[in-house]
Amino acid sequence: MDASNYLNLILRLAIWFLLTADFSLSNIIIGVAIAFLLPRGYTSSGKLKDWLRVLWEILRAIPQAYLEAIQMMLRPHNREEIVRQRVKPRRTPGLVFLDIFLITFTPKTIVTKYDRRGWYEVHRVTRSSSK
Repeated sequence: MDASNYLNLILRLAIWFLLTADFSLSNIIIGVAIAFLLPRGYTSSGKLKDWLRVLWEILRAIPQAYLEAIQMMLRPHNREEIVRQRVKPRRTPGLVFLDIFLITFTPKTIVTKYDRRGWYEVHRVTRSSSK
């Protein structure tokens, strides 16, 4: 088992624990069993460097999310737009999930649609330039 398989397993367990919010021994055993039994995609495996980069971006997004929340409380953001962002090349399903999580984690953006041809549709709120 290489590093990307371990990271996929950790991602699946993290999602399980977020869904159940239960860290009892029986729930941990069930989560591990489900993480191993879920089917795996036959796409190319993600490189460890890509996984670490995304995890680092998630850690950097935490203070950014607080900053954006404060900005939205202090100054109104009443302009909305839908933009399309290209998916980075050679993304595994796990990395695509983490990209969507990263975009949606900050208060000003949310992914509304993922196109399997390589695009995210992102709803974004901004300050209106008039005033």
